Amino acid sequence: MKRTTGQDRNQTRNWRPATRAIRGGTWRSEMGETSEALFLTSGYCYDDAATVAARFAGEQEGMTYSRLQNPTVAMLEERIALLEGAEACRTQASGMAAMTAALLCQLSAGDHMVSARAAFGSCRWLGDHLLPRFGIDVTVVDACDNAAWEAAIRPNTKVFFFETPANPTMDVADLEHICGLARAHGITSVVDNAFCTAALQRPLEFGADVVAYSATKLMDGQGRVLAGAVCGSEAFINEKLLPFQRNTGPNLSPFNAWVVLKGLETLDLRARKQSENALKVGEFVAGRVPLILHPWLDGHPQQALAKKQMDACGPIFSFVLDGGRAQAHALLDALQLIDISNNIGDSRSLMCHPASTTHHNMGPEGREAMGISEGMLRINVGLEDADDLIEDLDQALAKAGL
Repeated sequence: MKRTTGQDRNQTRNWRPATRAIRGGTWRSEMGETSEALFLTSGYCYDDAATVAARFAGEQEGMTYSRLQNPTVAMLEERIALLEGAEACRTQASGMAAMTAALLCQLSAGDHMVSARAAFGSCRWLGDHLLPRFGIDVTVVDACDNAAWEAAIRPNTKVFFFETPANPTMDVADLEHICGLARAHGITSVVDNAFCTAALQRPLEFGADVVAYSATKLMDGQGRVLAGAVCGSEAFINEKLLPFQRNTGPNLSPFNAWVVLKGLETLDLRARKQSENALKVGEFVAGRVPLILHPWLDGHPQQALAKKQMDACGPIFSFVLDGGRAQAHALLDALQLIDISNNIGDSRSLMCHPASTTHHNMGPEGREAMGISEGMLRINVGLEDADDLIEDLDQALAKAGL
């Protein structure tokens, strides 16, 4: 591969996903390094004053300041865009920085947003608390009720915001219907795809306008760094997102970008193997608990839709115990192999109690409205041998009285 091949869309658009994940976006310096270079610099120098003036005026391509551009970060952005099938991508310092930027860059006082009821706790906080402080109205709907989205539209509705599958209820929203409805009404659809990434689900193919990520999750996949990303059209990224990001500064560090670049090289392998493990573990758990929320298993209300939209089930599912918080905590305390942790997408298996961790700040009424009970547990199935995970869950379930 030549020095700039990875940045040439005329060539990279013909590559298949596995090749894009390893070589997409790569730009080699004059040293000819094999692995992407790590540019730890805040600023740049120029041969003459005319060059820097031209760059700041937008008349000449080139780096000006690492809050705007960095070679390592730029490589990651191009790679994510290629995997997503997007025209452009900008990365942020964390997943929540990405969600916040994707919304605030396009919403103003007097606008209205329709948001899904089931969502990560901090994403709900944006709609429940932050946006209303700036005069932006938010209507919350059941993402699985297609009619509810249309009923919620107002003349000033600007954005549909949802995640699928949802955290932690595993609700599966109909991407094609919701995004098509948004587009028909001139509304921008913003989809949080962190549970799947482009390895397992590509919302743009179903009509989404913007896809946002916590790259902390499956993209890095090894619990090392925080990162976020927003993908969309060049017009959205350059005209709406970039001015917001330039002037507010939620930027990703070059080191974290480099780590995520390394994670993307194995994303497809990890996501599919973790999905395989999650299906096997889920089938075991389903026989031992009162209720399991797993989009690939019989009994999930959106199983057919999940299989239409997703290439595999993903590593995450939830289940509910009748004994409430006491029984859920007892199971967690009995685990010997699986870690108690609120993260997801990691190569290690992790389990948490959403009501006392990720969704604690929503309060009892808020959690009840979302369908998060005191007996719910969420598991991220990792790359360990699935039989070892099943053995650990078997003994923990027994100690919890199941």
